[in-house]
Amino acid sequence: MLVLRKLTKSFNNRVLFQDADMTINYAERVALVGPNGAGKSTLFSLILKEDTPDAGTVQRDEYTTLGFLPQESEALGNETALEVATGRAGDLDALETVLRKHEQAGSTDDPEYFEAQTKFDVLHNPESEAKAKKMLRGLGFKEEDWNRPARELSGGWMMRAHLARLLVLEPDLLLLDEPTNHLDLLSLLWFRQYLKNYPGAVLMISHDRDFMDVLVQTVYEIDESKLICYQGNYTDFLKQKEENYERALQSFKNQQKEIEAAEEFIERFRNVASKAASAQSRQKQLDKLERLKKPSPPRKYFKFNFPQPVRSGQRVLVLENVHQAYGTKKIYEGLDIEFERGEKTVLVGPNGAGKSTLLKILAEEIPFQKGERKLGTNVKLGYFSQHRGATIEGTNSVLEEVIRVCPSLREDEARAILGSFLFRREEVYKKCEVLSGGEKSRLNLVKFLVDPPNVLLMDEPTTHLDIQSIEGLTQALQSYEGTLIFISHDVHFIRTLATKVLHINNGRVTPYSGGYDYYLEKSGIENERAALVAQ
Repeated sequence: MLVLRKLTKSFNNRVLFQDADMTINYAERVALVGPNGAGKSTLFSLILKEDTPDAGTVQRDEYTTLGFLPQESEALGNETALEVATGRAGDLDALETVLRKHEQAGSTDDPEYFEAQTKFDVLHNPESEAKAKKMLRGLGFKEEDWNRPARELSGGWMMRAHLARLLVLEPDLLLLDEPTNHLDLLSLLWFRQYLKNYPGAVLMISHDRDFMDVLVQTVYEIDESKLICYQGNYTDFLKQKEENYERALQSFKNQQKEIEAAEEFIERFRNVASKAASAQSRQKQLDKLERLKKPSPPRKYFKFNFPQPVRSGQRVLVLENVHQAYGTKKIYEGLDIEFERGEKTVLVGPNGAGKSTLLKILAEEIPFQKGERKLGTNVKLGYFSQHRGATIEGTNSVLEEVIRVCPSLREDEARAILGSFLFRREEVYKKCEVLSGGEKSRLNLVKFLVDPPNVLLMDEPTTHLDIQSIEGLTQALQSYEGTLIFISHDVHFIRTLATKVLHINNGRVTPYSGGYDYYLEKSGIENERAALVAQ
C-alpha cells in the first residue's frame, strides 16, 4: 500500500532521517513515534506529497485512497458541523474541480483522478448524511449542534467534524496527527473502538500511550536520523528498545575490552623481537576493525522532586445543596459532595454532563445559584485550565516566570524542568506574551509543579505534552502528597493516578472509592464506553 525507500530529508542543515525505509500493508495499524522535532510531521508531509525528499522515494499504490487529519484545521465561517462531515463545506466542489481538470486534459487514468472520483462518489452517496450523523454522535456532538455555524463552535469541536468527514470517506490509508487531542474520554473510547474495526490501514502520530497500546501492531521510531521498525504495540516497543540498547551497550563494552587488550599487547611487545610480528598483526587488525559507536540510552522521562505542599485538614472541599443551571438547563440540583486530604479523584461521564462545571465550582471560577462551598482548614487551592493565561506575566520570559513563582529554584533546575515540558534551549527566553495557547498551558503546569498548592484542580493536564513529559508529570503527581481532582481523556494517566472515581451524568454524582479499573468492575458493565454513560 505504501513503501518508503532510502528516504533522506534535512531541515535547516539538520538531517531528520537518512536512508529511511517503511512499509505499510493493507489494514495495518502503525504508530510513528519520536521526540518533538524529530521529523514525524515532516514524514507525513512527504507521504502527502506536500514536500519532496532530498533523496529516496515515496511509493503509494495508485488505487489507494488517502485521508489526513492534521493537528489543527483551517479557519471556518458559516459552515456547519454537518456540512463539514458530509463534505458540503467545500470538499465536494474541490473534488469536482479535480475531476473536471483531468477530464478536460484527457488524463482520467491518473491516480489523482481515481482518488478524487472515489471520494466524490462516497460523499455524493445519499447515505453519506446518515453515516455522517452517526460519526458526529460517536464523536460527542449533540443533534442540536449539527447545524450550528462553525464560528459558534470551538476549534476542538470543528476538528471532530473534520474527523467525522474522514470516517465517512473511509480512505484506504488514514493519516492521523494527534487525533485524540480534541476528544473527551467518552468520544475517545468510541473512536478507539471504531478504529479497531476500521477496514483500512492507519498511520498515526500520538502521545496517548493507552490509545496506541490498544490499536497498533507496528511502531516506527525516528531516532538519531534513523527510522527503526518494532513489531507490537507501544509497550512492546519500549521493552524491545530497552533490550536493544542493553545488547548494543554490551557489544560496545566487549569491543572496548578487546581494543584495550590489543592496544596493551601492541604497546608491550612492539619492540620485542620475538613478538614484534604478532604486535604488527594485531595493529593491522585494529586498523581494519569497524568500531562500534557507544549507543545512546533510550530517552527517559524527567524525574524531579518538587516541594511538597503544606498539610491541609482532613476535609479539604465540601459542597452542600449546590444548585447550578445555565439558563433553563439545570446541571446540578441539591448536590452534596466532599473531598478528603490525599485523594486523587478523576471526574468521568459523558460530554456535557457537568464535569468541567463541577471543577469550576470547586475552583470558585463560576458562581452557583444556591448552596454552599466550604474550604477545609489550611487549604491552598490551585486551578489548572488548558485555556488559563491570566496568571502569566506577559513581559517575563518563560524562565523568569517560573523563577518568579519559586524564587528558591536555581536557574539550572528551572531550565531542566522546563526542558522536560518541551521548553528547550533558547525557548526559555521567549516572552510569555508571544506564547501559543499550548505553550501557556505547559508553562502554567510547570508553575504548579514548582510551587504546588495542597489542593490541585486540573482540567486535561496532559494536552500539548509528549509521552515523556506525560510520564514525568504522572510520576510527579504520584508522589504529590496533596489532594488532586482532575479530568482527563488519557486512560493510562487515569489508571496510574486515580484512587477515586466520580461518575457524573444527568446531574447525579456517583462516587467509587477505588481506581479506574475498580470503577469499571463495580459499574457492572464490561464495555468502557457504556460504563461512562451508565444511568
